[in-house]
Amino acid sequence: MAAQPDTTDNIRHIARTFVDARRNGVAVPEFPGAVPATLSEGYAVQDAALLLADGIVAGWKVGRINPPLDSVDRLTGPIFADQIVTPTDDPAAGDPVAMPVFADGFAAAEAEFLLRIGTAPDPAKAHYTMAEARAMVDAVHVGIEIASSPFPGINALGPTVTVSDFGNNNGLVIGADAAGWRDGDINGWPVELWINDALIGAATSATMLDGPFGAVRYLLEHMAARGIALSSGQWVSTGAVTGVHPVAIGDRVEARFDGRFAVHCTIKAR
Repeated sequence: MAAQPDTTDNIRHIARTFVDARRNGVAVPEFPGAVPATLSEGYAVQDAALLLADGIVAGWKVGRINPPLDSVDRLTGPIFADQIVTPTDDPAAGDPVAMPVFADGFAAAEAEFLLRIGTAPDPAKAHYTMAEARAMVDAVHVGIEIASSPFPGINALGPTVTVSDFGNNNGLVIGADAAGWRDGDINGWPVELWINDALIGAATSATMLDGPFGAVRYLLEHMAARGIALSSGQWVSTGAVTGVHPVAIGDRVEARFDGRFAVHCTIKAR
C-alpha cells in the first residue's frame, strides 16, 4: 500500500502565508501550497492559522457550500473582535462606517441576519434540535458581512480553500435589533442588498437551507465536533441572504430588511 503524503508542512505553510498577508495587508496572488483535498484539511489550516493569529474570536460566520461537498452544505470561519463594528442608528450622526478589504484580493458584501449566542453550549453536546438551537440565541440583528481575502481566487477554488483562509471573512457590521424576531418568522422577511444606490440582490432567507437558526444549529454541532468552545456573546453571521456581491474601493453598501431596517457601510482599502 502506498504511503500517504504528509500534509503537515503544507498546512502550516498555507496558514502562515495567510496570517502574515492579513496582518501586513498584502495580496497572495496564487494559492500558497497544495489545495486542501478535503474539508478536514481545510479546517486543519484554519486551526493552525487561529494559533498564529492575533486577536479575540468574537463570532463565527456560516456560509453555504453549493453544491454540497461530501454531503456537507455549510462552512464556518472565525470573526475577530477588532473587525466587528456597531455603527450608530442615527443617520445624522455622520458618514457610514468604512470597512476594509484587500484591494488586490477578493472583496464582497453580504446581507445577513446576525444571531448572538446567549448561553454557552455544553461542549459535550453533539446534536441539537432546531428548537434547542433557537433557545441558545438571545438576540437577532440585521447586518452586513464583509467577505475579503488576500487571495483573489478564494471562492473560485472551492470550499476547502475558502475554509483555509478564515472562511473568507474580514468583518461584520452589526445593525439594528430585528424587532419582532421572537414572535415572527424572519425567514419570510424580504431582504435587499444595494450597492451605490443600485439594487444588486433580493431574496428571503427561506431560500437558505433551513434558515438563520439552522445555521446556528449547524455551527453548534460543527464546533462540538472540532472541540472548539463557543461563548455567550459571540455572534453568528448566518449566511448571505441575497448572495455574495463583489465590491470595490469607494463603494457604498446598504442592506435592507423587511422594509423596516437598514444597515450601511462604505468600502475602503485595507
